[in-house]
Amino acid sequence: MALYLVQHGKALSKEIDPEKGLSDEGKVEVRHIAEVACRYCVRPAKIRHSGKKRAHQTADIFASVLEPSGGVQKMAGINALDNPMALAPDLQSGDNIMLVSHLPFLEKLTSGLTAGLPEIRVFKFQNGGIVCLDREEDDSSWFIRWSLMPKIG
Repeated sequence: MALYLVQHGKALSKEIDPEKGLSDEGKVEVRHIAEVACRYCVRPAKIRHSGKKRAHQTADIFASVLEPSGGVQKMAGINALDNPMALAPDLQSGDNIMLVSHLPFLEKLTSGLTAGLPEIRVFKFQNGGIVCLDREEDDSSWFIRWSLMPKIG
């Protein structure tokens, strides 16, 4: 069981889409990462996303490949500028949840959970990538178990 953190895929510009939905490149990259995750038997129980169009579209792509039993739903408190540490006490690795959100929220949540300091960066996210956080049963501290990113260079 784990906590999967996903930055939404690459989005269109506001000039092309005022709601900044996913670009074609973003859709392809997200589907590719979702398919790789599926081959590694990543199975979130539920996927939650911010209210932004690009996060919802990203969550839907992951759900179409990973088929979470708890479905996909919008979640409050995970937008780009929300306080990640307000959410932190409610997160359990046993919930096996995937959160699709934005920067700087995801980087601050990762840093806050793993290092206790949301203002430092312990991991640099990429659009469409996944960071898997987990913790030992007998320990309350989180650690980065693995990540899948569209670009490795």
